[in-house]
Amino acid sequence: MKNNIDLSVIIPYSEKLRFEPVENIYKIYKQALDSTGLQYEFIFVINGNSGIMNNVYRALCALVEGGEKIRIIKLAKTFGEGTVLSLAFENSLGNKILTLPPYEQIIPEEIPKLITALEDVDMIVARRTPRIDSWINRLQSGIFHYLIGFRSDFRFHDLGCSVRAFKRRIIDKVFLYGEQHRFFPILVQRYGYHVTEIPVIQSPKDDFQRIYPLVTYLRRFTDIISVFFLVKFTQKPLRFFGILGLFTFFLGVLLAGYLFVQRMFMGVALADRPLLLFDLLLFVGSVQLFAIGLIGEIIIFTHAKDLKDYTIEKIIN
Repeated sequence: MKNNIDLSVIIPYSEKLRFEPVENIYKIYKQALDSTGLQYEFIFVINGNSGIMNNVYRALCALVEGGEKIRIIKLAKTFGEGTVLSLAFENSLGNKILTLPPYEQIIPEEIPKLITALEDVDMIVARRTPRIDSWINRLQSGIFHYLIGFRSDFRFHDLGCSVRAFKRRIIDKVFLYGEQHRFFPILVQRYGYHVTEIPVIQSPKDDFQRIYPLVTYLRRFTDIISVFFLVKFTQKPLRFFGILGLFTFFLGVLLAGYLFVQRMFMGVALADRPLLLFDLLLFVGSVQLFAIGLIGEIIIFTHAKDLKDYTIEKIIN
């Protein structure tokens, strides 16, 4: 049965995200996919057990009772969207996978273009252009992508767009959890897969102004740091912790020199100075950071044969 399904279409619903009525979004996406001539399946994931999500679940059940061939996965509680997508990937059957948001981010007529472009690459990321939503959304997006591109080789422009198509072999290598779904293309590219952005027309309905609480922006900033570490230093933790350790050590040396000059040539007592304690903390912290890096290197060395962070495209002869 698995080989009969060309495309798995995954649509996650969560009470934390905006969404359109199930009947409307299903009809819109189905019409767009019918034009591709592919055998496809719809997988709706209900993320949570609140009253709102139960209403969505009942609406989906009504579609099934009406003869629509869709699959429904309902979670007992709310999880991160990365976890939700991983669960949907495991329960999908298609040779290709298409993730779509529960509302129109792009005009549906652009969906077949993404699937066609997937023939030559491993993953297609939709890029809404020109952006027609509010300047606040565009400003936030610009800052977000600048931080991601800063000191890295990744140059994406619209990771906030949930419309992505990719081949099944990707999910055998790349695992999502928590809130890593935004960075999925970056993690995929890290393994050597060919990821391409395709310009698409933004839907007029995608004009919702997005302003989040401060804690949300702080979480996203820490997510960026986390992904940067995973991409750059997973195989070489000593570089990351070693650099921090050496910086902390030299800062301690400079501070110790300053205290030495004050004590020897200026007659300033050190016994009751908090600066001396801070200097000692710098030296201890530098040793601990360096030790963490060394332990990480030892762990990676002992498990090196099990760690395959590469992807073979083809072998000839």
